[in-house]
This record gives sequence, C-alpha cells and structure tokens, in this order.
Amino acid sequence: MRHAPIDNALFVSHRRQLVAQLPPRSIAIVHAADILPQTGDGTFPIYPAADLFHLAGIEQEESVLVLAPQATDPAQREILFLRQPNEHLATWEGEKLTKERAEQISGIPRVRWLSELPGVLHILMCESERVFLNSNEHERNATETDPRDVRHARQLMARYPLHRYERLAPIMRSLRAVKDATEIELLRRAIDITDVGLRRMLSCLKPGVMEYELEAELIYEFTKHRAKMAYEPIIASGKSACVLHYNTNDRVCHDGDLLLVDVGACYANYNADLTRTYPVNGRFTPRQRAVYDAVHRVLEASISRATVGTTPRDWRRAAQLQMNDELLGLGLITPEQVAKDTPEEPACRKYFMHGLGHSLGLGVHDLAPLNGPFQPGWVITVEPGIYIPEEGIGVRLENDVVVTTAGPVDLSAHVPIRADDVEQLVGRSVSARS
Repeated sequence: MRHAPIDNALFVSHRRQLVAQLPPRSIAIVHAADILPQTGDGTFPIYPAADLFHLAGIEQEESVLVLAPQATDPAQREILFLRQPNEHLATWEGEKLTKERAEQISGIPRVRWLSELPGVLHILMCESERVFLNSNEHERNATETDPRDVRHARQLMARYPLHRYERLAPIMRSLRAVKDATEIELLRRAIDITDVGLRRMLSCLKPGVMEYELEAELIYEFTKHRAKMAYEPIIASGKSACVLHYNTNDRVCHDGDLLLVDVGACYANYNADLTRTYPVNGRFTPRQRAVYDAVHRVLEASISRATVGTTPRDWRRAAQLQMNDELLGLGLITPEQVAKDTPEEPACRKYFMHGLGHSLGLGVHDLAPLNGPFQPGWVITVEPGIYIPEEGIGVRLENDVVVTTAGPVDLSAHVPIRADDVEQLVGRSVSARS
C-alpha cells in the first residue's frame, strides 16, 4: 500500500449501499483485475480493480469479494477471498495480505483463502436465485480480451445454468458517481499533489527545455508524495498542443510557444485531472492572450452551470453556444456558420471538437449515468479548449469540480489559472533561471 491507510468505514458504507439495491436471495461477486503481460516474461504492475477497491479497499491480485446478504449463515454474508501467503511468494513477490490485515483494510470480518472459494460459492449458489456478475461496461471500453470477471462468469453459467444472472455494472455505475466526504478529501489530496508538481515543473520552464525534462519534474514530485501518474501526461509545446492526446513529450519548448500540460496525480487510487496552458517565455502574445481569455471565460461559465439536475448533454450544449460567440469574436468562424449551428453540427466543432468534461474518481474517466442528471456528490472535470493548428496555438484549461446542493465547488481553484496569475508565476520562474 503506497498511500496512507484509509478508514475502512468508507468501504463498509459502500458495501451497505450496494447490498441495499440487491433483490432478495441474491449474490454479488467482484474480482480483482488481471496482471497484464508485457513482452517476454514481463508484466505490468497491477492496477487495482476500481469496483473491488470501492467496496473493500483491496489492491491485491486474485482477490474476490462475495456478497450474499441473505445467506443462511451470517458469517457468509460478506466474504473476502485472498491468495494464501507462503514462503515462495514472500521471497519472489514480497508480503501478501494476511487475514488480519485484510480485515483491517476492508472492515470485512470474514476473510478466507482463495482455495476455499469453490466450496463456499457452491453453498451460496444453492441458496440464491439471482447472481449479479460484474463486467467492464464503460462506454469507452475497447478491450478485446476477457477479464477475470467474464472468465469466471462463464464458469458459473456452465455449472449453474438455471440461475438468473444479472449485471452488477449498472448498479456500480450509479453508486460510484456519487462521492462522499472521504472520497472528496482523497481527490483533494490528488489535486494538491498535482499542484505541487506543476509548480516544481514551472521552476524548470524556460525556452530550450525539453518536454520530457518537464515530465521528469512532475514524476519526481508525485513520487515524493506517495502518488503516481493518473494517466500518461500531455506535455505539449507549440503546435503539439493541437493534438488532443499527444504524449510523445520529446520536443523542445521554444521562445514564444505555449505549453499545454494535461496531468493528474493518482493518490490512493483516486485521480486528479488538470490542464493548464503556460507561455514558455513567461508572457502571452496579444493573440495568445485573447484565445486564453476566451477559453477561461467558457471554463468559468461552465463551472457555474454544473448544478444539480442539469444533464451533461444540456451542460455541454450551453458551452458550445458560448464557444460559438468566443470564436466569432476571435475571427475564427463567421456569422453564417453560427447561423447554421445545430447540436449535431455545432459551429465551434473545428476549433473545439471534444467534450466538455467527464466524471472523475477511481477512474480518470469515472463511471456515472451517461446523461445524468448531475447529482450532489458528482465530481466532474470541466475542460474547454480552442485549437488553431494554423497558428500553432492550442489552449485547454481544466478544473475538477464537485456538484453540491449549494452550487458547484471548484476543488482546483487554488491552482493558478487566470492569465495574469499565470504570467506572474511563469515569468518569475523564467526570470530566476535567465
């Protein structure tokens, strides 16, 4: 466990919320993520399964959570199954969770070894009518391999063909969308680490520095604070900022360029996702400043519109209409193009072609009902942008916001973003290094 311990009351609460939505005589099964292969005999580090972590706080491979809230034996109503530690595993892979440690982390009093799963599961299946099985139903999922959840589902269906099998993913999607106070504090921690990393990176920003040198400064600061990269960072100078998912990060930052940095720290599996755009030499040109201020106005207005009851579709549409006006003022589109604007073909699409934001949490693009509406506790990114390849200008600004009954709360408001503040911050760093 790289992060500080989390009070297991968080995971106890999450399991109660799930159990409350299960019908009578049901069983729910949630698996850890697979360890994925690299080339040769190498493997990638395990990335904890978000649903398992949400429900139990467990980050160890091959773990299985079984919930059977109406089991005849009260001791079998929630059980965590783990790999059994042994001397060989300790020598080659390090310590594995003991039953006692797993109980402390998860708040689950009944922890058993994985070898016991088939026998226990048979008893529970005989008592149950409905079986809720998990799968990756993220709308952007493009996985071509069968994960552990799906492989085990096939085995169960073959052995117990007369049960009623149902999808756990829709329930988890709704539950994970709403963050409680503990989760929001973990997200704040990830955002604060990201802020510290950005400030360190800016202390090294000057004309002639390489994008990957700036990335290295972020990695150092994140690691120092027990975090890791939430995703492959985008460190894009000049025209590269117009490539939405640019992450080669191998070019020189030139005098007069803008530098777009899209990065987030992952702390305790909760992810920040911030974007800032900086002038490499510490000063925006008049044209760069005009584009920057236009994006910032859309950002601020979009944050204010992130209110309870608003649907993501309507929220995005309002930003597109505002962006039309901004692009018109910048001379990038014409009144005739604005007159032809529709939700399907917005006039701003050439220069603002992506979405306005997404849910944030245990996933960078976290689970949430596809068209909402926004509910109290939703944490979302807000990320408008304008990209002008022919001018070598790409500006995107992104903050992380929690929706509340009292209005949106910007969790990243303390990370400098106003043009004057950015110039002061970057200019001070550039002057100190010149």
